[in-house]
Amino acid sequence: MQSGKGLRMISFDAVSKHYPNGTTAVDDLTLELPEGEVTVLVGSSGCGKTTTLRMINRMVDPSAGTVRVAGRDVRESDAAELRRSIGYVIQQSGLFPHRTVLDNVATVPLLLGWGRRKARSRAAELLERVGLDADSGGRYPHQLSGGQQQRVGVARALAADPPVLLMDEPFGAVDPVVRTQLQDELLRLQRDLRKTVVFVTHDIDEAVRLGDRIAVFRTGGRLVQCAPPAQLLTRPADDFVAGFLGAERGLKLLSLTTLGEADVPHEPVTPVRTDEPVSGLRSDGDGASRSAGASGVPGASGAPGPSGAPGPSGEGDWRVAVAADGRPVGWLDAGSLPPDGTAGDAELLPLRPLGDGDSLLAALDESVISPARAVARVDGDGMLSGVTGRAALHERAAAHHAAAATARTAGTGGADGPEDGTGTGTGTGGTGGTGGGDVRTTEAEAAS
Repeated sequence: MQSGKGLRMISFDAVSKHYPNGTTAVDDLTLELPEGEVTVLVGSSGCGKTTTLRMINRMVDPSAGTVRVAGRDVRESDAAELRRSIGYVIQQSGLFPHRTVLDNVATVPLLLGWGRRKARSRAAELLERVGLDADSGGRYPHQLSGGQQQRVGVARALAADPPVLLMDEPFGAVDPVVRTQLQDELLRLQRDLRKTVVFVTHDIDEAVRLGDRIAVFRTGGRLVQCAPPAQLLTRPADDFVAGFLGAERGLKLLSLTTLGEADVPHEPVTPVRTDEPVSGLRSDGDGASRSAGASGVPGASGAPGPSGAPGPSGEGDWRVAVAADGRPVGWLDAGSLPPDGTAGDAELLPLRPLGDGDSLLAALDESVISPARAVARVDGDGMLSGVTGRAALHERAAAHHAAAATARTAGTGGADGPEDGTGTGTGTGGTGGTGGGDVRTTEAEAAS
């Protein structure tokens, strides 16, 4: 995500939360969350991340310290009024089972005194914005899938257009496919709306994917580090943070840079249309395929070509098969065509086309499972624009890591230095920096 306005929207000043039984949920937390950005709170169970989030809308009051929203101490606001001004999404959506979807979304606007027609119109608009059809408004929550219910929960949280959105493990109860779809939807909404989002999760991969900044807590409610994802991955504050991030920090780093940002090249190819007669794919009637260098994946039938895309074990003459509209649909081995019919009658192996907005990590993953050891690239309309071989991807990935290593050694990386970015383990780590720019963009530029 791009950086927000950089202004402080939410701040914690020496905040602690102690319970009568002696439990300390949050310990001396000082943290600033910039306006228009997604800050993700992560840590193991019992580390205080949900308590931290719930102190923003006064569902929990601090034992000490001050929480401010837009510069105002939240304790100076009526708790009910404060909550109506802040969007809130929880894991199980929390929808009212006896109300229709449309009325669920219209709940807060109606509480704020909006007329029923205006509130329902806003609800219908938001259902469309979160990817639900108009007919869903007349249904009840039990008639929706888990993913659809979560979309309704997000729509309800946005209904009164709040500047702040709190999300407490909102995607934790859905399957991995739906979870990825919901993450994509949140990223799209955030690009359009630029809300100040505080997001709680146990999943570090989700945090890296969604967050402009990630705050890592340890048990006992102590903040260890708050920094942009790339800085967190390349410069963890201590062994605890490094361990929490896991052994694949290098791969996670690649997920932060897109093919476009890394300027990953691609080679032009002539695809095979699935409605093309098999006879047209052979030359001189002797059954020989058209040369891969002329029409298929460069180098796919033997040694690596310009795109570095040899077939598996040097076997196969792999082409990108496209539908009549030009969209890639699979990999076709031109050496294993049926005796007659069309190219679409041949066995097509799965292909996941990638655009400039997809990550280096996604491209490397696709190149590993691709029979052509290459990735089909598409333009903004989903039309085939060429292929990129595994060797070219490895080259860009290596350059990206080299740039990150240089930044780590220099103690920079496009974000603020250790004093602002790493925290101290006592809750005084600050914001991860609000004036140092976006580490993702800086590293991507260096890598390219």
